[in-house]
Amino acid sequence: MNLGISFAPLAPAYVVWGAVAVACALSLLLVLARTRAGVVRAIALALFVLALANPSITREDRDPLTSVAAVVVDKSPSQEFGDRLQQTDAVRAALAERLGRIPGLEVRFVEAGQADGETDGTRLFTALTSALSDVPPDRVAGAILITDGRVHDVPGEAAALGFAAPVHALITGHKDERDRRVVLVTAPRFAIVGQTQTITFRVEDQGAPAAPAQVTVRRDGEVIESRNVRPGAPVSITVPIPHAGANIVEIEASALEGELVVSIDGVRDKLRVLLVSGEPHAGERTWRNLLKSDASVDLVHFTILRPPEKQDGTPINELSLIAFPTRELFQQKINEFQLIIFDRYARQGVLPIIYFDNIARYVRQGGAVLVAAGPDYASPTSIWRTPLDVILPAEPSGRTTDGAFHARLTELGKRHPVTRGLEGADEDPPHWSRWFRLVDSRASKGTTVMQGPDNKPLLLLSREGEGRVALLLSDHIWLWARGYEGGGPHIDLLRRLSHWLMKEPDLEEEALRLIVRGHDLTVQRQTMFDTVGEVTLTTPSGKTRKVTLAPAEPGVWRATIEANELGLWRASDGTLNALANVGPANPREFTEVTSTTEVLAPLANATGGGVVRAENGSGVHLPRIVAMRSSDTYHGDDWLGLRTREASVVRGIGVLPVFAGLIGLLLLLGSVAAVWMREGR
Repeated sequence: MNLGISFAPLAPAYVVWGAVAVACALSLLLVLARTRAGVVRAIALALFVLALANPSITREDRDPLTSVAAVVVDKSPSQEFGDRLQQTDAVRAALAERLGRIPGLEVRFVEAGQADGETDGTRLFTALTSALSDVPPDRVAGAILITDGRVHDVPGEAAALGFAAPVHALITGHKDERDRRVVLVTAPRFAIVGQTQTITFRVEDQGAPAAPAQVTVRRDGEVIESRNVRPGAPVSITVPIPHAGANIVEIEASALEGELVVSIDGVRDKLRVLLVSGEPHAGERTWRNLLKSDASVDLVHFTILRPPEKQDGTPINELSLIAFPTRELFQQKINEFQLIIFDRYARQGVLPIIYFDNIARYVRQGGAVLVAAGPDYASPTSIWRTPLDVILPAEPSGRTTDGAFHARLTELGKRHPVTRGLEGADEDPPHWSRWFRLVDSRASKGTTVMQGPDNKPLLLLSREGEGRVALLLSDHIWLWARGYEGGGPHIDLLRRLSHWLMKEPDLEEEALRLIVRGHDLTVQRQTMFDTVGEVTLTTPSGKTRKVTLAPAEPGVWRATIEANELGLWRASDGTLNALANVGPANPREFTEVTSTTEVLAPLANATGGGVVRAENGSGVHLPRIVAMRSSDTYHGDDWLGLRTREASVVRGIGVLPVFAGLIGLLLLLGSVAAVWMREGR
């Protein structure tokens, strides 16, 4: 219980102070004049002025509050080195037992530093702030950190903590630890597919004499180089960029553990596409507009306006807008194109037969050909009747089917990435316009992903050697582009088709991928088969686990797990492999992994705390924990102190006005009576 006096003046403050001044002046005159009852008169004046100030006696009933100490336990990946986790558990148990002996102390344990794939580094003070967010600063007794000392959010000054209490650190690990690490000097973020890029790094040894290191460089899990390097000296390596998307490069140093992951996004240079239109027709502009609208495509387009068999004596130089450089395109520079499209092209004598041999060879060596066929494919001058017949997936029967029909996806087409999920395909009939012509053919190889009436093949995809071939057996896709009967997904279909032909990684039929989204890691298997096997997942620390995938959509199987470790994850189903980096490419958590007392020492000293090692050579040794009042230093050779607080909460308040009621009346009347009696003597 606390007693106090408060004032609630009955008049404005200036009136009260004026009365005090007058009373003091009169009292001084009475005392100096030595009048009878001068002292008693002064006391009476003081009581009247005090009554005007209206004093009250207040009584507060208070309950004491406990002091709060926070213990932050470092669970970051660097704590997994050596026996640090065992030390941490031992220190935590001993600390809980010792802190429990201190009366009036509330202890809050909080774990922090777990890898979440989003934050970089060990953030213990963020967790400390969160743990004490509901505690007033005058109740905080201090904080104790159980960590290896590698903390990346240490405040620059003690005032940033928000409380005035000591911060101590108990350091796990061993003194004079050593480590070898790979430090990135320069690396490109993007690179052109098909070119090489240079990465510069150096190997650094901590706590150990420098010795030559064997460095192994991998790209997407494949070893591309191995060499001996001297620690401390910059080393440059050249890495080929074979595909678009992420190219993950690992640089691993032997002997002492050290690994660096660099992700280089492969960006395709301008894709060169050659479009040869056999004759002007309604669908020609569809192909041209699509390819010209793609900023990544460099289009070369030729249309044969007048075939050579039409002879009327007009000079050649007056017939051609531009000469068709057949020899340059199909012999000298054919390998510079990523895709060749024949749009309703018939054998008209414009291209010599030998050039079709070049095209077939070009495909087998990694090129791509797309044939958009019309009645020309069924005619005696069909492009089939050239050396291209060995790579084309369907032989024409010589007939066409004329009549309205809806293009439909086959069962394989529902799984193939070129046609899977096309807008409108999941309805019956499909929610897109009809076509009116189909070239009859007999599929001899490849995959039929779209079909016409009577299950006749409409769109076929095939692989030939290192290259790819697509055959579209109708020239009416322009009806979708023109919006006839609502149109259809021509842009999605043709863009996917052309990019599949140019080997876009996202459109591979058989693919295994690791996708990182925040805290989750998704294993995705893309396949044309009905079932998939288990996937072996390897964590950055080398632990393995089997993951069973579940069907997510036609041709796609997925499983999602928690990405609880930073670094490079690997997945394999025995045939396909995938890599993904969780968190930053070079996490601060693994930049320096030796335990240290130096990082936390400045802040601990500024708060009066101490930084000591939990291991003294013979096992875990914990200093004494003592409670003490305010001091400048809260640590000694073998003890750590916590600041005891005297905070309390008010449970009730009682107020007794001194001059209110009978008591005030008696005081005032008594003072008047005392003056009268003194003067009456």
